[in-house]
Amino acid sequence: MSENLPRLIPTGTCWCGCGSSVGLGSFFSRGHDKVAEAALLAVRYESSVARLLDHHGFGPDKSVLETAVDEGGWKECPYCEYAGAPASIRNHLNRYHRAKESS
Repeated sequence: MSENLPRLIPTGTCWCGCGSSVGLGSFFSRGHDKVAEAALLAVRYESSVARLLDHHGFGPDKSVLETAVDEGGWKECPYCEYAGAPASIRNHLNRYHRAKESS
């Protein structure tokens, strides 16, 4: 999917719209990605993640988690049902499963 999207270029100004200068290669000031995310949810989806998911065709009958694994580069934990970005899976394994193996 991402190969069809245009490449985004940081501009030196925070993309949340606050006008702050940001470091080289950054889109946001620290924490402002979450501010922008919340503002977008408010503007387009009545501050509801459920409305966001529904708008994109996800919900109880179509899992956004399964789709992220199938199409979005996410991975599943080999020991449980946890799914996340590869770095999250590594942290999850270290925190929950490898700790149990050494006990």
